[in-house]
Amino acid sequence: MTEQNALDLNNPALYINRELSLLEFNWRVLQQALDPNVPLLERLNYLCISSTNLDEFFEVRVAGLIQQIEIGDPYIESDQITAQECLKLINQRAHELVEEQYRVLNDVLLPELDQESIQVLPRAQWTDEHNAWLKDYFQEEILPILSPMGLDSAHPFPRLLNKSLNFIVSLVGKDAFGRDRGYAILQAPRALPRVIQLPPEMVAEGEYKFVFLSSIIHAFAEDLFFGMKIKGCFQFRVTRNSDLAIDTEETSDLLATIADELTQRNYGDEVRLEIAHNCPEDMVEFLRNECAMERDNVYLVNGPVNLSRIQTVCSLVDRPDLKFRPFTQGRPSGLSLDVDIFDALRKQDMLLHHPYQSFTPIIDMIRQAAADSSVLAIKQTLYRTGAKSPIVDALVTAAQAGKEVTVVVELRARFDEEANVALASRLQEAGAHVVYGIVGYKTHAKMLLILRRENGKLRRYVHLGTGNYHRSTSRIYTDYGLLTSDKQIGEDVNNLFIQLTSLGKIPQMHKLLHAPFTLHEGLLAKIEREIQSAKAGKPARIIVKVNAVVEQEMIQAFYRASMAGVKVDLIVRGICCLKPGVEGLSDNIQVRSIIGRFLEHTRVFYFENQGSPEIWAGSADLMKRNLLRRVETCFPIESKKLRNRILEDLELYLSDNSQAWILNADGRYHRVDKDESAPQISAQTTLLEQMAKSF
Repeated sequence: MTEQNALDLNNPALYINRELSLLEFNWRVLQQALDPNVPLLERLNYLCISSTNLDEFFEVRVAGLIQQIEIGDPYIESDQITAQECLKLINQRAHELVEEQYRVLNDVLLPELDQESIQVLPRAQWTDEHNAWLKDYFQEEILPILSPMGLDSAHPFPRLLNKSLNFIVSLVGKDAFGRDRGYAILQAPRALPRVIQLPPEMVAEGEYKFVFLSSIIHAFAEDLFFGMKIKGCFQFRVTRNSDLAIDTEETSDLLATIADELTQRNYGDEVRLEIAHNCPEDMVEFLRNECAMERDNVYLVNGPVNLSRIQTVCSLVDRPDLKFRPFTQGRPSGLSLDVDIFDALRKQDMLLHHPYQSFTPIIDMIRQAAADSSVLAIKQTLYRTGAKSPIVDALVTAAQAGKEVTVVVELRARFDEEANVALASRLQEAGAHVVYGIVGYKTHAKMLLILRRENGKLRRYVHLGTGNYHRSTSRIYTDYGLLTSDKQIGEDVNNLFIQLTSLGKIPQMHKLLHAPFTLHEGLLAKIEREIQSAKAGKPARIIVKVNAVVEQEMIQAFYRASMAGVKVDLIVRGICCLKPGVEGLSDNIQVRSIIGRFLEHTRVFYFENQGSPEIWAGSADLMKRNLLRRVETCFPIESKKLRNRILEDLELYLSDNSQAWILNADGRYHRVDKDESAPQISAQTTLLEQMAKSF
């Protein structure tokens, strides 16, 4: 790289494509399925997660690229490649990924499961006893639900549900009306389980035997076509565009619009076609043409096309020795079960670190507020909560008790829209004030505000988090939550809620940074401060832990910091478009990714600040949409004790030699080099031992 190019921070060669970076994250997830240090059934689970992630990648990212090409909207990312070129690169890497998924399943996991007496039986291994039981199962449980469709002018190729299991059947012979038949399509309803467990009387004690639904349908499909012979039966699946197309500027009722749009999600445009690898070429071409699919978007797979549904095996097998050890989440000493949370927060700020520490104190806080006659109002943002949320239950109770309850529900939280529509309606029926955020700006901030009258004065209690108010994901996502009664933070959060409901301008914030107004420029200013410190020969360091680093100005700021001599450590779970380790540009930057038992989700920013360290946590990743097109919060950790605790966590992640991957300048990752003589360090395992109880 020439000096001129090194200084041209707009040079596209300095950036990694975001779509390819996302695929590399999925590759790292898949590698967990090959890690002998991970329990076997959890390895199977990682394989399924990689499949689910890839589904969403096609449903959203690939679908968006195809749509941009169709409408002539340029694909503009930092690397400046065109949408067409990006799709070509995606197809190449995605095909490699899919091929590896099925290799891991067939050559690694299924044989190892077999050694543990857990078998998925192909038809070639069915005994006469198996065959008889499965035929009865087909006749009684499957056949009555199926509706095969012979194709002719009166029965055109059906429009298939997104990601549904289907079969194309090649027939020989005449139908009931004396006509020669060609192809038929058989759709497997979603009500049918994709994995069927053989009954206990057919297996030895301690053994588990399963059969794929697709194998059963293949074996007995002729029963659906009486008088005709099946020449071939092959499974296939279509993935569709699942992003909701909503013009928020034109709709007058966002709730009704989203509810209506959800009914169409399963029938978006086709973006990927998966077919059994042994399907004849003429049938592949027939399906490709019917689905209007380019050949690059056809994936021939050696196994079940709905790979993620194998996850059922993990839940059906009772083998604790093949799963992660269970644990009980801890609680901070100041937030014991019987504590008055408001009294505790008047004394000091509290920091929760999920999943090592329980999410329950947040639920308890809202429940206490709902039952407390001194509490006048509760305000909260809800992005993802789950269908049966104890937090929503508590808010409903508070509203029914006559308290002022205001809830900002983000209806457009992808793939949670249906649940959010339902909870919004429920809250409205209970008497809560429900708004849907700001038109054109998703409300992604995680805020809870409780207003309480104490000794004749009003006092605010606040929770700010890096993750969602979702009890289930709090057991598998790592997140921080700050609980505080700080007066200025309380005023800032209250002003933010006023803005979200009134749409008016708000006074200057005391302490919080918030998008789309001050967060972007605030973080850039803090990076610039480190640059100036380094140039003046003073201590300078930056540690950032986020899910994604994409936004170009932030990347350029990190590049400038590196060139000034600032040590920059980026802990990035997923997408990273920055190229580390480039001589003269980013040789002071290291990017690592932690892939382990828990999904890394915390967003934390550390700045050395000339020996007076600052730590900030927030809801935003370093992406353009988060920094400039969403409502986000970023809050300071002001307690020295809590700051030190978070810094210890960050240093632990930076010393991880067990679950860490290092990003290369070419966009690929390698496992961290581990000195065999050095002790093994896993950040997640250490934090689990420190804060939770295993049993």
